[in-house]
This record gives sequence, structure tokens and C-alpha cells, in this order.
Amino acid sequence: MQDSLRIFKAEFFKALSHPARIKILEQLRGGELNVTEIQERLGIESSSVSQNLSILRNKKIVDSRKAGTTVYYWVRDPEVFELLDVARRIFNKQLQDTRSTLEQLEEENS
Repeated sequence: MQDSLRIFKAEFFKALSHPARIKILEQLRGGELNVTEIQERLGIESSSVSQNLSILRNKKIVDSRKAGTTVYYWVRDPEVFELLDVARRIFNKQLQDTRSTLEQLEEENS
């Protein structure tokens, strides 16, 4: 059971490991969008958007519905946004630590 959970986590984070997929998720925070809307907002080729959405859909991070010929995508579990927010906070803390270290080095060299 523990190995299954670890494998799930690894695969889940692997699906999030591309900047374009993070950008797509950030766009979907506001609600469902279709490929054209995502492409226009991000300035990414539609084939790349579709490919990255496919990866997110295969890992059940996003879901889709078809309306006529248009497919709309949305994030299945809003806790994904909480995870992205936590990652942002961790990044900011690391950035602050780096700044603090640089300031200390500058003071030592002055």
C-alpha cells in the first residue's frame, strides 16, 4: 500500500513537472477553458497545449467536457491550487533565504 502511494505521488508530481502544465493549471484556476482560450492566454502552440492537457487528463488532474466541437477543460480537484500555492510559498522562502545570504556576504566583503 505504501509503495502504491509513493508511486502515485511520483507520477502526480511528474505530471506537474513541466512549466507549461503549471501555466495551464494557473489559467484554469479561474474556471474551465478550451484549448484556443488557453493557447491565446499563454501564447503557446495549440498542439503543445493539447499535449500537456492530455498528460494532465491522463493523471486525472484535469477533466473535460465537449460542447459541440469545443472541448472545455477544468481542474478536477481544487486542492491542486492549494498545492501550487504551497509551492509558491516555499519558493518565496528559499528566495528570501538566498537574499539574506547574499546580504550577509556583501556585508562581510564591505
